Amino acid sequence: MLSIIAFFGVLGNITTGLVYLSPAKTFWRIARNRSTEEFESIPYVFKLLNAYQWVYYGIIKPNSLLVATINGFGAVVELLFILIFLMFASSQRMRVRTAILFGVLDLVFPAVSFLLMQLMLHGQLRIDISGLFCVVFSMITYGSPLSAMKTVAVTKSVEYMPFLLSFFLFINGGVWTVYAFLTKDYFIGIPNGTGFLLGTAQLILYAIYMKPKPSKKISDNLEDGWKHEPLIPASNLVS
Repeated sequence: MLSIIAFFGVLGNITTGLVYLSPAKTFWRIARNRSTEEFESIPYVFKLLNAYQWVYYGIIKPNSLLVATINGFGAVVELLFILIFLMFASSQRMRVRTAILFGVLDLVFPAVSFLLMQLMLHGQLRIDISGLFCVVFSMITYGSPLSAMKTVAVTKSVEYMPFLLSFFLFINGGVWTVYAFLTKDYFIGIPNGTGFLLGTAQLILYAIYMKPKPSKKISDNLEDGWKHEPLIPASNLVS
């Protein structure tokens, strides 16, 4: 049983890593053009916060090192994305807003919440409260596809719902759901089970509305799907 759990844990690390890295092309474009254009920073601020929560959960819960390691990697990736965003913000207003959100949500809030949990909570209660934080922020993360799916249904076009991102979210949610079932960890299972269902729905919509021969314009825009991402995309995510 332990070998099966380890297998799905390692597989989950790989798929989650791909989800975390999926916006890399967007940030390469930002760095190349030295401008964030109309891209939003809010999703990445929340993803970094989500990664922090899972790192803490993976550290304090026994036998959950694989949860901590991949989200530690994700935290580094999201931090780099935010720093790039701050460097090349298209306006001073965008830079200031991103800096404030980053300071409050990614520095002050996690520091205060982790300190309070360490000082005031103990044992299983600390793990449960940390797990609840993880579920809340993961559900916010997984809620972002709802807006994209609505856009697809209204426009009858998958132009702003990149296939690879939807596919990786589907695989990632499924792998971590199996891992959660094997380890009986409902804090991992609830958000990732939801992510698996949303990923399935996205792929179904993609199959319904994809065009056999998309125009050059649509092909170019597919890689920029994150530009139109709502409040928050993977993972992650747990995970």
